[in-house]
Amino acid sequence: MPALVFTRWPLVSAGAADWLVDLAGDGLTGFMPPPLPDAAWVLNAMYEHENGPTDVSYDEYHRDGLEAGRTEPHIAGNIDLDARGTITGGGLGRDEHPGPGWRRLRWTELAQRSGDPAVPDGLLPSYRCFPSARKDGSWPIGIHPPTEGSLDRETWNRLIALLTAHAPAGGDTRCLAYYNPLMLGAVDFENLHIRAGRLGDAEILYDNPDTDFSPSNLWAEDRSWVLCTDYDLWATKVAGPRPLVEALVTDTEIEAVRLPWAP
Repeated sequence: MPALVFTRWPLVSAGAADWLVDLAGDGLTGFMPPPLPDAAWVLNAMYEHENGPTDVSYDEYHRDGLEAGRTEPHIAGNIDLDARGTITGGGLGRDEHPGPGWRRLRWTELAQRSGDPAVPDGLLPSYRCFPSARKDGSWPIGIHPPTEGSLDRETWNRLIALLTAHAPAGGDTRCLAYYNPLMLGAVDFENLHIRAGRLGDAEILYDNPDTDFSPSNLWAEDRSWVLCTDYDLWATKVAGPRPLVEALVTDTEIEAVRLPWAP
């Protein structure tokens, strides 16, 4: 499947994103669009083990493992990372369902349980959400939290299905995908990494071997809609027609919300 990315989604000129630069400015972490005319935020999935979240955090579990000798320390060069930071349990990049014994934990459910709003007023979906669900910044080991900077596979596939259902040309809709330089290990705005292909082939973009992330931006060639997965966030903004956005916020598989302070 990785080889199909290169054949079905060939690279195109960086100029294909000029309109996004004019619309959203700097795309270092992704081009964040305004409403077109509406917008919603699709939340990255999180999961909970069937045995519950437990009282032990990822950081406590890691440090207990260090003391018992069953866990290797995190060393970068001569720096002991364990002594400098907290193991939060969260990740960066692609993600998918953890497997048997885990169930989808919806943001609304965790909000009701913890007393925290799913997304606090004035903020975006990120590591700042759900402080009450964590212990000193670390998630309980029974919860698989959202990853940062990328949609999870299940949400990506469902989002592509909804976009296809609301596109006049369906799977034949011509689209472009942009990967920000941080995803590729280089900051190079002279040669933006942009690929072009069919919406019906967009699922395979998830397995692009050049990166460990879903695309920063995906948009219809006619510019009727555009999505942005910011490198620093736990959600993807989808800007487009109201019927599309309404379908997102009412869907029963993914979670999507409108944020009045971040339209």
